[in-house]
Amino acid sequence: MSYPSGRHFLQIPGPTNVPDRILRAIARPTIDHRGPEFAELGLELFEGIKEVFRTSGKVIIFPSSGTGAWEAALVNTLSPGDKVLMFETGQFANLWHEMAGKLGLDVHFVPGDWRHGVDPDALESLLREDREGKIKAVGIVHNETSTGITNRIGELRKAMDRARHPALLMVDSISSLASIPFLHDEWRVDVTVGGSQKGLMLPPGLGFNAISEKALAASKSARLARSYWDWQAMLANNKSGFFPYTPATNLLYGLKESLTMLREEGLDNVFARHARHGEATRRAVRAWGLEVVALNPAEYSPSSTAVLMPQGYNADEFRKVVLDQFNMALGSGLNKVAGKVFRIGHLGDFNDLMLAGTLCGVEMGLAVAGVPHKTGGVAVALDYLKETAKEARADVALQHA
Repeated sequence: MSYPSGRHFLQIPGPTNVPDRILRAIARPTIDHRGPEFAELGLELFEGIKEVFRTSGKVIIFPSSGTGAWEAALVNTLSPGDKVLMFETGQFANLWHEMAGKLGLDVHFVPGDWRHGVDPDALESLLREDREGKIKAVGIVHNETSTGITNRIGELRKAMDRARHPALLMVDSISSLASIPFLHDEWRVDVTVGGSQKGLMLPPGLGFNAISEKALAASKSARLARSYWDWQAMLANNKSGFFPYTPATNLLYGLKESLTMLREEGLDNVFARHARHGEATRRAVRAWGLEVVALNPAEYSPSSTAVLMPQGYNADEFRKVVLDQFNMALGSGLNKVAGKVFRIGHLGDFNDLMLAGTLCGVEMGLAVAGVPHKTGGVAVALDYLKETAKEARADVALQHA
């Protein structure tokens, strides 16, 4: 094999690029996870992570993938046969639904077209019909990287309130946490599921549950089997900074550095950066004459964009050309959109020049692969980035005037 010179562009929607600062933090020697130095680290992290979830409540950190945190949300709050309402908005909603069924829950899965998010009116109607309160939980994926759709959790919470339904609200924030505004307390989410490998800029390996008092109360009577995922054991040990079993010590070092970096930039600035990059990407896609999967502008994802290939052209063949020719990895289409969609990740530790390089790789790849398109998508995106950069500088100057 010949050496591919230059850096590899990892532009999938996660795991994302891990910045050098976090890699250096992770590389520290491991310490005793039962010792006083670790207890100090644990207490700092249990408190600091609350800021990212926008909560004053408890956040539990598991040594796990986001899939593990999904399971923890379900088994700590529900009992066998409980009815759960979920919505098909893409591949990750599908997978969470499948897990719930395997755990012995009765899942009412509302079918979707993978081009729209959850309709607040439909949610309200379904809950109003449930006059006996059989639905114990509503599970929604905030940001579907498979489709580039961000569900409007604040509006969905209001729909639940209008229906006056007592169901728990569970939200997967794995690809939105620290990249798209998420308000656990304000939206009265009962369990928010998170993962380390996207907006938090870490490798995979940490899963999160932010939990409300209502969810904590539900866990006292929930009867689904749990051991590794047990909140009670976690919370009892977390009080003193420890875990009930061996934690992912070096990833916790990385999490400390991640939280420091997010504070330095400011979460509002992080969110604005992601929104700006999402808009620039969509402008490029439209200029190429291609189509994004998401149809509702109110549901466009700031962290990833799913792009439909022209009829008769295979997305995976195109992705292979881009990887071979330009050493750039794009996300594949999943499940129903396999071979029909490629995905551009623009989240985590990411800036304007990285986005410019990404879009250049896509535009050159379209040409090399012989995919019908118009040229100039990169130029359109750069014009938008330049203008918004000028506006941002003007705003800063005005604030300091």
